[in-house]
Amino acid sequence: MTESWSEEQLTADGFERVYVESDWNGEPLAGLADIDGQPHHFELQRYDPSEYQVWPASEAVAELEREQWAIYARWYERSQAGEVGPESHPGHGGIDARYDELELLLAPHRLAPDGARRLVCELRFVAGVDVRYRVEGPDYWLRWRPSR
Repeated sequence: MTESWSEEQLTADGFERVYVESDWNGEPLAGLADIDGQPHHFELQRYDPSEYQVWPASEAVAELEREQWAIYARWYERSQAGEVGPESHPGHGGIDARYDELELLLAPHRLAPDGARRLVCELRFVAGVDVRYRVEGPDYWLRWRPSR
């Protein structure tokens, strides 16, 4: 079983909330998370150790990211309940007009700018969360530190 921590303990240990997981392959590959209390995009650049490029997201862009994530999270809930199948995933395009619109609006903001910081992170799961993907974010938080 994976160890998990309360949000209070995560905060005390320097972990910060993840709002959006854009991609996952055994670890987060891309998404939106707080870093130093501010929303940032992150994207994995290399494994072992996992090193990410991170860059700030404006509050307006972060709100759009969270809106698109909420569409996905609501679909995920319905999928887990057996109400819809994988063919209805909003990321396939042409399924949810707002999701598609947000994809176009967000695309330029998801490209790492020159000078993006490089950080590594540690992942911890949130205790008491029984749903992998929730509207408020995935079931883990991250703690960031400079890459060596």
